Amino acid sequence: MTIPSQFDAKAAEQKWYDYWMENNYFHSVPDSRKPYTIVIPPPNVTGVLHMGHMLNNTIQDVLIRRARLKGFNACWVPGTDHASIATEAKVVDKLKKEGINKNDLTREEFLKHAWEWTDKYGGVILDQLKKLGASCDWQRTKFTMDDDMTASVIKSFVDLYNKGLIYRGYRMVNWDPEAKTTLSDEEVNYEERQGKLYHIRYQVEGNEEYITIATTRPETILGDTAICINPNDERYTHLKGKKAIVPIANRIIPVIFDEYVDMEFGTGCLKVTPAHDVNDKELGDRHNLEIIDIFNEDATLNSYGLHYEGKDRFEVRDAIAKELEEKGFLVKTEVHVNKVGTSERTKAVIEPRLSDQWFLKMEGLAKPAIKAVLESDEVKLYPSRFNNTYRHWMENIRDWNISRQLWWGQQIPAYYFGDGKEDFVVAETKEKALELAKAKTGNSSLTADSLKQDPDALDTWFSSWLWPMAVFGGILNPENEEFKYYYPTNDLVTGPDILFFWVARMIVAGYEYTGEKPFSNVYLTGLVRDKQRRKMSKSLGNSPDPLDLIEKFGADGVRTGLLLSASAGNDIMFDEELCSQGRAFANKIWNAFRLIKGWEVSDAIPQPEHSKMAIEWYEAKLQKTLAEIEDHFEKYRISDALMAIYKLVWDDFCSWFLEMIKPGYQQPVDKATYEKAIEMLESNLKLLHPFMPFLTEEIWQYITERSADEALIIAKWPELKSFDEKIISEFETASEVISNIRSIRKDKNIPFKDAIALKVVNNENTAATFDSIISKLGNISSLDYVTEAVSGALAFRVGSNEYFIPVAGAVNVEEEIAKLTAELEYNKGFLKSVQAKLSNEKFVSSAPEKVVAMERQKEADALAKIATIEQSLLSLK
Repeated sequence: MTIPSQFDAKAAEQKWYDYWMENNYFHSVPDSRKPYTIVIPPPNVTGVLHMGHMLNNTIQDVLIRRARLKGFNACWVPGTDHASIATEAKVVDKLKKEGINKNDLTREEFLKHAWEWTDKYGGVILDQLKKLGASCDWQRTKFTMDDDMTASVIKSFVDLYNKGLIYRGYRMVNWDPEAKTTLSDEEVNYEERQGKLYHIRYQVEGNEEYITIATTRPETILGDTAICINPNDERYTHLKGKKAIVPIANRIIPVIFDEYVDMEFGTGCLKVTPAHDVNDKELGDRHNLEIIDIFNEDATLNSYGLHYEGKDRFEVRDAIAKELEEKGFLVKTEVHVNKVGTSERTKAVIEPRLSDQWFLKMEGLAKPAIKAVLESDEVKLYPSRFNNTYRHWMENIRDWNISRQLWWGQQIPAYYFGDGKEDFVVAETKEKALELAKAKTGNSSLTADSLKQDPDALDTWFSSWLWPMAVFGGILNPENEEFKYYYPTNDLVTGPDILFFWVARMIVAGYEYTGEKPFSNVYLTGLVRDKQRRKMSKSLGNSPDPLDLIEKFGADGVRTGLLLSASAGNDIMFDEELCSQGRAFANKIWNAFRLIKGWEVSDAIPQPEHSKMAIEWYEAKLQKTLAEIEDHFEKYRISDALMAIYKLVWDDFCSWFLEMIKPGYQQPVDKATYEKAIEMLESNLKLLHPFMPFLTEEIWQYITERSADEALIIAKWPELKSFDEKIISEFETASEVISNIRSIRKDKNIPFKDAIALKVVNNENTAATFDSIISKLGNISSLDYVTEAVSGALAFRVGSNEYFIPVAGAVNVEEEIAKLTAELEYNKGFLKSVQAKLSNEKFVSSAPEKVVAMERQKEADALAKIATIEQSLLSLK
């Protein structure tokens, strides 16, 4: 079989992914093996692959491929989320471009368009994940709007309602005027923005006195129903029982007193707009104030907005400020920075709004989830610093607003049969709802047409919080074989930004429905940022297309580049150079494989001593690295695990092992050494496979012809065995000796083809284990142990051992002495400057610890260098 001179990543990726799919390696069914299960964080059905997905799914693939190699029944369930707000917005925009207004459609007509959109664009991201090498069980692909998934959500709602945990309430909610839906508190991001503080005069009814209030939202004065003052504020006690006139609206409102008001903020007087501020609503409830809602659902002003009706709130803000100024009501404006709530999905500024919504009581549900993470360690977060974030959220949890004013999503299974607040029933089907309505009203003549289903949809997260259970049918049929086999799942890989949105809620749901955790470990990835630490975004133009990167560097190169710098929870400063490094690593491995396969093999020659020792050392080194890798995986240090493999393969295998066993020019290699080299290469490929699946499968299949049940993807992970730490330590000394010999050859222009002698004063009683390798890699004609320094030689030290290379005739001794003398003086001067710095008490006590440590290292290096030069000078004189 002819081996190409270069690894063709593109051809290999298509070939081996097709091969894996054809042989059904990704599919899992329950059997006698221990399961290892991951559920994918379902991306938006209309989404496309970005760098965050690349990182997240590469880590998941590493975990699942390793589990497969370790003999687990590995099951990685893929799927997508219907993403109510984002998807409905895309469909509405598409319809708008076609001249269709959503409001002119029935729900059924709109949903038809939404399904067409989903069928056309949905799942693109899953196909893109295949380019990355994701070994998901595609036969198990789920969508949160699948019939069985929807049935699970509806059953869950009905169950929680019947337990008294879901209720309908008239509350102040977060309103997204762009998506025209309410949002939960967690879907609102707060950001500091510079605005203005407007000081506005309200005339006291019946006299010429004015009350000045300060507000950031002058447009809302049209909804004012009171002015509130702290009862302890002596400046305004004379206003008790008085009323004021709202500017422009000319409406009479009471002056009320409540200790809620901060006397130090602004003028100490507060305008109260109960329909548009949660705190004002509480004040309004306490003082029985009128509620005036001035906004339409799109945040334009309604009829209460008078001559501003139909105009956008921000347009009105500027216009009303101008009118207030013209009419003498605006005292002054000031620059003011405050926190503004924005929609996590649409980025629109949130409007507080009163409306009837469905809520889930969370305080009691949260308790088992708090215990699981913060007390019993049943669920572990990596890195553990996120425990504090989790604690803050969960111990301050509020009831969850689970209704959304959308059509795309699971429709709330509440059915109304009258106009009263309690004139509804909750049921999984309309037929069951009719039964319940008849029983509740005592009216047997009710028909299905008498019932009207709540038009709202459920929050998308109310669907995805059931994900680890619902994908295995655990809500509809908790006794089914698959759910009992695969649940609880093992690991979850996701971003910290949805730790509360999704992770915490899945833990809550798991304990509520099964009494068990949904997963054991949560690996929280960092954000992928650019070199300037900016978050990647389309608007900044700093986010590369992952598919373009794969095209340029190969999937293995991109995966490796990303993971080499991706420690749990820490942001990645992405640079294409990382992918270039990954590709270079792939090329290094490919060339090492070609080198081995290019050797002529002979079974007629004995195995050299240096090859025996090289094999013994590398087997020990492999085992030591394997132990480190296992420890890294156990602690979810995926980046460290890859780095350990990287060093093993690049440094130990390619740079040392192959050099040690490589036959002489145009000479054959003995069969025993060759077979061991292949065996070691195959072990390396197994360790590398989770990270670089395409390259490793390609090499694995090139090594020898293999049947389908011998593919690398289902091979056996190397077994951890005891190893000789001593031989590893002895090689470290030998490798340092070899490096010194090579440096001297290079510095003194002694060609490698010219054999040299080596004399050793073995002060440390170092074993001669690797002498044959020192001789081979240093081209040493004779290696002799002596008891004293050798004259007329170049010298170096390793530890306290002294090594001498006689150079009489090979170099000009006088010139070498002059050169070494100058070098010695330079190093002594350098040492003096370093020691002067270290003797400065002020520097040592005030400089950062790392800086001081660096100076101490410089001192140690200079002392060692001086000792070596002095030894060489003594030997040459």
